[in-house]
Amino acid sequence: MIFDPILDKPQDECGVFGMFSPEPLDLAWFTYLGLFALQHRGQEAAGMCVSDGEKFHVEKDLGLVTQVFDERRLDSVRLANARVSIGHVRYSTTGSNLRFNAQPLTTRTNKGILGLAHNGNFVNAREVRNDMLMQGALFQTTNDSEVMLNLIARESHMDLVEATAAAMKRLKGGFACVLMSRTQLLGFRDPNGVRPLVIGQRDDHAYVIASEPCALYAVGARLIRDVQPGELVWIDRTGLHSLMVAPKKPTPCAFEWIYFARSDSQLDGADAHESRIRMGHQLAREHPVDADIVVPVPDSGIGAAIGYARESGIPFDYGLYKNPYAGRTFIAPTQEARELKVKMKLSPTSAVRGKRVVLVDDSIVRGTTSRQIVNLLREAGATEVHFRVSSPPIKHPCFYGIDTAARKELVASTHSIEEIRDLIGADTLTFISEQGIREAVGGPGLCLACFNGEYPAGTPLLNDVDKLALEV
Repeated sequence: MIFDPILDKPQDECGVFGMFSPEPLDLAWFTYLGLFALQHRGQEAAGMCVSDGEKFHVEKDLGLVTQVFDERRLDSVRLANARVSIGHVRYSTTGSNLRFNAQPLTTRTNKGILGLAHNGNFVNAREVRNDMLMQGALFQTTNDSEVMLNLIARESHMDLVEATAAAMKRLKGGFACVLMSRTQLLGFRDPNGVRPLVIGQRDDHAYVIASEPCALYAVGARLIRDVQPGELVWIDRTGLHSLMVAPKKPTPCAFEWIYFARSDSQLDGADAHESRIRMGHQLAREHPVDADIVVPVPDSGIGAAIGYARESGIPFDYGLYKNPYAGRTFIAPTQEARELKVKMKLSPTSAVRGKRVVLVDDSIVRGTTSRQIVNLLREAGATEVHFRVSSPPIKHPCFYGIDTAARKELVASTHSIEEIRDLIGADTLTFISEQGIREAVGGPGLCLACFNGEYPAGTPLLNDVDKLALEV
C-alpha cells in the first residue's frame, strides 16, 4: 500500500482521463483541466497524448499537473485539429517512481500508434509478461500497463476493439483504462468494477471518459453513466459504442467511498459525500460515547464526523486546523522531522480545550500519526479523546492498485484493537463494522479485501519471497 509518509494514509492509485471530439477542440487544455481535477488520485507523475488523426503528440514527466505542464509543455502537445486525447496522474503502484514509468504509455503497432492510461493492477501481469518474454516480446518499463499494450499489439489480425476485448479476457485484477489511437478513444473496466470509470458528454457532442465525475465537470461535460464492470466502450466519428466483454460481478473498492473519491463524486450510483455521512451515522449507532464535541481529522474524516455528530447529537466543530501550504515536497528524512511535519500540517484549535473529544478519521494504517494527533489534542487541553474510525481495521494487502509491501506495515494485522488503542493513547478506540460500510454505501457489493482478505478479482501468483513479505 502506498502511504502518505506524514499523515499515514493509503494513497489514491491513479487517475485517467480521455476525450474525443468530432470537431476540433483544444484537447490539450481540456485534458489539463481534467487531470487537475483528478490530482488527488496521483501526485507523482502526469502526462497526456493528443492526436489530430495524423500527428500523435506525447508529453509526460514526474511531478504535479501544474509542474509538468507549464505553458511551454502544454503548447507542445496542442494540435489545431485535435480529435482524441488521453491523460494520466500517477502514484507508483506497480513499477518504480521513475520517469520512464510515467503514463500514458505509447507503442507503434499495425493498428498505428496507441496510447494507454491505466488505473489499478493486473494480478496476473507477471505470469503473462513472462510468457510473452519467452516468446520474444520486449518491455521498456517496469509497470504492468505495458503488458496490456503488448497483448493488444500482438493481435495483429484483429481490429483495435477486438484486440482490446481479447486482452481484457486475458488479464485479471482491478483495472480501469483509457486507450487511444489516432481516430478512436476506448475505455474499459474489469468485470468486478474494482476501479471506477465514468462517461460524460459536452453539448458540442464531445465525449469524456474519466476516473471520476469531477473531471467531467471540469471540462463542461455532464455525467451520462458509469462504464459497467466488464464493459468496453469506444468512441469514434459515429458516436459511442459498447460491448460487454465479460459478465459483470460488481465489487467496487470500498475505499473509493471511504477516502479516495472526491466528496463531490458519484460512483456506481452512490454519492461519496452522502456515503461518508452515513458511515458517521452508522459509527455513532455502533459505538456511542458520552462526549462534548465531535472533531474530524481534516480532510479525510469530515464527512463521517458530520454524520457522527448528527446521529449522536454531539456538536461538531473543527478542533484541528490543516495548513494548506505544508505540501508533500517538504523533505522529512528522520522520524523526528516527520513528527515535526505533522505539527506543520495539523494544529489543534481552542475548540478542544476542556472538552471530551470524539476524534473521527477514515482509517488507521500504521498508527504513528494517530498517536501524534491524540497527543496534540491532549496538549491543547482535551480531557478525553475517543477515536472513531469510519473503516474497519486494515489487515490485508491490496492487489488492485494500492500496493502493500508487507502485512507488518498494517498495525491492525499485528495488534488487537485494544493494543492499538494503547499504542495511540486514546481513551477508547472503535471501528465501523463491515456490514456498516455495506449499508452506508449501498448499491452494489463491495471489495473489502483489505479488511477481510477476501479477494473478489483474484490474487497474483506469489513466489516464496512475496509470500514471506505478506506473512511477516
